[in-house]
Amino acid sequence: MNASKGQQPVKGPASYFPSIEKKYGRPISEWKALIREHTGKKHMELVTWLKAEHDMGHGHANALVAHTLAEDRKPGG
Repeated sequence: MNASKGQQPVKGPASYFPSIEKKYGRPISEWKALIREHTGKKHMELVTWLKAEHDMGHGHANALVAHTLAEDRKPGG
């Protein structure tokens, strides 16, 4: 986003999304779907899984998991 045009820059976990898509070659929606297939796992279990199975860096894995789990906790999310 362009903050100079009155829009707020993306903050928090979502700020990692462009670099995650570029580095790992999948859209964020696919990563979130994969995370959601592992219901019942805790945050750090999911981070560890992304790092081990998809060779993802800790920061990227943590951002994806945090954002996905936060979405799933929202009413109607």
